[in-house]
This record gives sequence, C-alpha cells and structure tokens, in this order.
Amino acid sequence: MMRESSRIDVVRQTRIGNEMDIHCSEDNSRSLLFCFSHLRWDFVYQRPQHLLARAARSHRVVYFEEPTFEQTGQSFLRIVDALPRLRVVTPVMPHGTSPTEALQIQRRQLNELIAAEPPGRRIFWYYTPMALRFSGHLDCDLCIYDCMDELSAFKGAPRALSEMESVLFELADVVFTGGESLYQAKRALHPAVYSLPSSIDAEHFKRARLPMADPSDQCGIPHPRIGFFGVIDERMDLALVAQAVSALPHVHFVMLGPTAKIDPATLPTAPNLHWLGRKSYAELPFYLANWQAGWMPFALNESTRYISPTKTPEFLAAGLRTVSTAIMDVVRSYAAAGLVEIADAGNMPAKLKSVLDGPDANWMQKVDAYLAGTSWDRTWAQMAELIERAGELQTSGTRRETLQCSIG
Repeated sequence: MMRESSRIDVVRQTRIGNEMDIHCSEDNSRSLLFCFSHLRWDFVYQRPQHLLARAARSHRVVYFEEPTFEQTGQSFLRIVDALPRLRVVTPVMPHGTSPTEALQIQRRQLNELIAAEPPGRRIFWYYTPMALRFSGHLDCDLCIYDCMDELSAFKGAPRALSEMESVLFELADVVFTGGESLYQAKRALHPAVYSLPSSIDAEHFKRARLPMADPSDQCGIPHPRIGFFGVIDERMDLALVAQAVSALPHVHFVMLGPTAKIDPATLPTAPNLHWLGRKSYAELPFYLANWQAGWMPFALNESTRYISPTKTPEFLAAGLRTVSTAIMDVVRSYAAAGLVEIADAGNMPAKLKSVLDGPDANWMQKVDAYLAGTSWDRTWAQMAELIERAGELQTSGTRRETLQCSIG
C-alpha cells in the first residue's frame, strides 16, 4: 500500500503542521457543521455555497470535497480558508490510488480531523450519500441530508448510490430537497422531508438591470444576444441549441459555464454561437447586463426530471425575459406565474424572438413581487429553524432512534 501522510497544505502559501487542525481562528465555541459534498467549492457558485456561507455566521463549517488525484508521492489534505469560519478540505492522492485505498485514506483522514475537534455540537451535512462509505461509522449530534438533485439519474452515477441514499434516509434527522418535484419523489421516504427550493441573491443580479461594462471576451459579439449560464453537461439539449442557433442567424447566443461529463468537442459550432467558458459569480451581472434575453435549453430526460434550476430567478432578477424547455419546477413555479416562457423544439425560435423586445413594466413588477418572497437568507433561516427543532427533539428524547452504521 502506498505511503500516506498527515501533512496538511494550506493553499494560501502558509502551512498548518501535523496536528490536523481544522479549527477556525475565531470563536471556536461555535458548533461544527461538517459538510460532505460531491461538488467542488470553486466550481460553480450555487446552492451549497449560498447556504453554507450563511451557516458560517453561526457555525464553524468544514466543506469536505471528493478527492483529487495529482502528481504527488503521498496523500495529504489541502485546506483553503474560503470564508471566515468556513474551510474547504480536499483530500489529495497520488495518481493510481485505487478506489478501495481512496476510501481507506479518507476514513483515516476524517477520523483524525474529527478527533482534533474540541467537545461540542457536531452536525453532519450531506450532499452525496456516497460519503457514508468513509463517514458512516462516526457519531454526530444531527445528520442533515440536503438533497439538491436526483444524483442517481446523472451520467456516470455510481451503482451503489441509491443504496447509500437509502441508508442516509435512515440516518438523517432532517431532509431538505432543492425543489418541489424532488420533494414529491422523496417525501414518503422519511418523516421529516421539507421542500426548500434554491433561492436568489436578488440584489446581486439586479445590478444587471443597470448599464455595466461589457466584459472583454463578450464586447465584440454583435447584438441582439441571448445568453445561458451554468454547467454545460448531459442535461443540455445540444441538438436544440444547434437548431435554434441555425434558425436565428441574426441572434448571437452566449453560453457561459464549464463543461462536465461531455466532450467539449461535441458542442455545436456556428458564427453566432459563443462558448465563453466558466465565469465567477461576481462576473455574472456584467455579462447578463449586456444580453437582451435568457434561455435554458435543457433536455427533457431522466437527468432533468427533478431539477429546479437556480438560474431561473437569477435571470428574472437581472431583468431578462427567459425561455425554457418544460422543466417541471420551472413550469410549476415560474411559467404558471407568467414569468417564464416555455418552448420545445417546434416553437423555440419563435419564443426566443418574442422575448427579444425586452421586459415591459408590468412584467418587471410581477417579477419583483415574486422575488420579494424569497431569498437565500430566508431559506437558510427556515433551514436553521428546522435544524434547531430537530435538535430539541433529540434533547428531549422524543427523536426517533438513529441507526448506527459502519460502511466501507
């Protein structure tokens, strides 16, 4: 077996020694929220980042990512202080590490991290059930499952994922879902499932309603422009993209976001189609401010059956009329309120042309009234209240018996 080290690298050119110290320098009395995620913290700023940044106001947060494999002679943990009281922990392993070895290493690393913690309340927060394979043996005061996607329907999903999710439902004290469709699919699987759809930082995106400098890689693209931002993967209908781009040669389509699980060489190309790659959350308003409309050309398949796109209210906050394919949560929440247009391959070009004139005052008033009822602050406050209630039930002894399991 390859040699393993307890070394911790801190990316900011400083180093924490061999103590496996994940403690934040401020207010160590706060409870620990330890999150297990399949998503990289710095990949796309979405639900986990919005929620856990707010959680860090009242907890010390550790965001434990999946391993990365690099040219290194030994495994170690890389730690980044992403925010005050929020640390991102990434296991780094040598190329060639087997899946079995990777689980063993993560378990040992996690054991040492947890052992270094002072006594206090400990919350485990899961985005991926697969993390139970190296964490399911550990005790926690509360176990939360924030089910933001139906991961088993995604391309390349592990075969054991559904089984691991069943175990997580047994262990969890509270389950949140990222949308109504997902809630309907999960509500019978646990006695405390709550639908808390992804929300909106409205002020951030409302900046796009005002004139903003056109980014350098976009300023040379002619108008009118229709844009998309988000991960570009198997959930996007690339045939529909190609069809719409061809049908509207005078319209320029700007596509922002990283590709994942698809070959970038398979992306359609055209003189009026521009793939500009990943942009930071801070940069997005500058791009959106210089578009005339938005679109969400999602495929209608198993991988999109339960999605609730965070970008929907973000488009609206930016003041961009938007056309989407018939994603159920978009139809139910936004199209029904007259805020988003729904289209298919047959009428997508016509729908897109109809929104290029921009928003009218009545539409914008409806958008603002709708968005006034939601925010990430409000969503986190609702979650925190439910978590606190679960903790009170546990303290009073009325919480249902928690199963103990060791997986791996």
